[in-house]
Amino acid sequence: MTPRAEAFLSALTARRSIRQFTNEPVPDETIRRILAAACRAPSAHNRQPWRFAVVRSEKVRRGLAQAMAARHRSDLESDGLQREEIEARLERRRERLEGAPVVIVLCLTMVDMDAYPDARRQAAERTLAIQSLAVAGGHLLLAAHAEGLGACWICAPLFAPEVVREVLDLPADWDPQAAILLGRPAEAGKETQRRAADEVSLWR
Repeated sequence: MTPRAEAFLSALTARRSIRQFTNEPVPDETIRRILAAACRAPSAHNRQPWRFAVVRSEKVRRGLAQAMAARHRSDLESDGLQREEIEARLERRRERLEGAPVVIVLCLTMVDMDAYPDARRQAAERTLAIQSLAVAGGHLLLAAHAEGLGACWICAPLFAPEVVREVLDLPADWDPQAAILLGRPAEAGKETQRRAADEVSLWR
């Protein structure tokens, strides 16, 4: 293994999902470097279907957390959960969103992707775009780690896209898919168990 590969893999395995942050602000130039790294991700047809809504305002984060909590409450109630469990889950989600100095909402746009007359190929094209956005999000997480920041990917916007779109006043073609919490870590993060590559690989 080359020293370059060893350094990269070491950084890769050291990354953790961080859900608690200090109050220290993240400089704009740092955020821009992280977004630039995300934009270097490969994408289908090189159409780069990612869009990033950077939320730094405490007021906006609070409004987003409250609006999404209201939507999630309805979903949890329909699932038949007890009130205490619902409140506990919503409080955890609100704390995470409001406690992160920066929230970057990952959005998908199909404006530059290919259009097909049939549903099968059009669905595949959308999947290509989602895959591209996911790769960009992975780049973003690694870049944040390289900058000494903590980050955590959350999927909550996917369950309430219209709420996120309204609160953030997003362009009509921006489809919220996920969010990344970002800031100076106030915890080490948990080391989770991962399946060995041989367990999830098929060689032919």
